[in-house]
Amino acid sequence: MAKTDSDKVRNKTHNDTPGNAKAVSVATLNALLADTIDATNATRQAHWNVKGSHFYGLHKMFEEFYGLLSEQSDELAERAVQLGGIPDGTTQGVGSRTRIAPYDANLLDGLEHCQALAERYAQLAKSLREGIDTTDEAGDADTSDLLTQVSRVVDKSLWMIEAHLQGKN
Repeated sequence: MAKTDSDKVRNKTHNDTPGNAKAVSVATLNALLADTIDATNATRQAHWNVKGSHFYGLHKMFEEFYGLLSEQSDELAERAVQLGGIPDGTTQGVGSRTRIAPYDANLLDGLEHCQALAERYAQLAKSLREGIDTTDEAGDADTSDLLTQVSRVVDKSLWMIEAHLQGKN
């Protein structure tokens, strides 16, 4: 993915994270911010449109999960600011940068939503783990720790989504 202006450290800060680590972390955080916002919006789409015998439970679960992802987006963006970066959560920025597969806006069936979200949460979780390694190798243990926290939230949500798809064999 090509770096953009939002991937640069543009604001002075007394944060003593080394300069290269800041640059790596800001770029990583912005990429993960786009992915997380995209996953949030996919989850919101599922919440609004879920149908079928699992409606009530999935509707409530999807609402909880897009709330959790929204909170994690805020943490990612704030960490980028702490490092002197400018987070880009605009629709245009997210649309041009996300690595999450497009969501089918025509899905209605609850279990089809679960399958689609499971794929996207797994993709997000993989990107988070890559980000953990990247920021740790760059020397930014705090960002690596934050990404570990976000990874746990996404993994737990993935587990709960996948539970709706299992047990029918």
